[in-house]
Amino acid sequence: MLYPNSMTYYPISLKVENQKCLLVGAGEVGLRKLKSLLHCHPTEIKVIDTCDPSPEMRRIGENPRVIFEKRAFIPSDLDEKFVVFACTSNQVVNRQIADLCQQKNILCNIADYPEGSNFIVPSVIRQGDLTLTVSTGGNSPAFTKKIRRDLQNIFGDHYAKFLTLMGRLRPLVLDLGKETSENTALFRHLVASPILDELEAGNISRVHELLAEILPEELVPHIPELTDDFV
Repeated sequence: MLYPNSMTYYPISLKVENQKCLLVGAGEVGLRKLKSLLHCHPTEIKVIDTCDPSPEMRRIGENPRVIFEKRAFIPSDLDEKFVVFACTSNQVVNRQIADLCQQKNILCNIADYPEGSNFIVPSVIRQGDLTLTVSTGGNSPAFTKKIRRDLQNIFGDHYAKFLTLMGRLRPLVLDLGKETSENTALFRHLVASPILDELEAGNISRVHELLAEILPEELVPHIPELTDDFV
């Protein structure tokens, strides 16, 4: 028996900063979407639902970027919106929103209608500036959650600290004005070193020793300030 090929999605990280977003449906799914969106600093998130918001939704709605309106969806709600999430319990409304967004070329995600959406939302693991996403193409949300749990056990907060360290080091290294090949070799040396393991062990003194061995002499005096807020 032949089965049709599953849809292949193009992986992308979407910038919603300074954009207007629409969230239709303020239930449990809508609440999760709202929390995730706020993390990405949009200009405005309009939330529409015919029911009163939950206490948690009401609390989050105090954010000045969130506008909650207790009413039914109308097509003009899509005006000037960059991305739309339809999370209502009404499939007819969700599909109406999907069809309108398709006509207007608006990015749209429908909680119970992935085939009518033009993007799906992967499961996300964040450690500081490290963002990992997991998707099974909608085939098995349960398996997606399992993989997410497994990854959370692997990528602890030492990864966030390592990325913070690299982010602080990078401009200092570039300011030395050395050849790109030298900088590339240095960054690769740092990544291949045991620094990440020592951060996981909480051994900051050893991190300082490794940095002193690897970094150019000019940067050694900066080592204490690179990790001064690590605990």
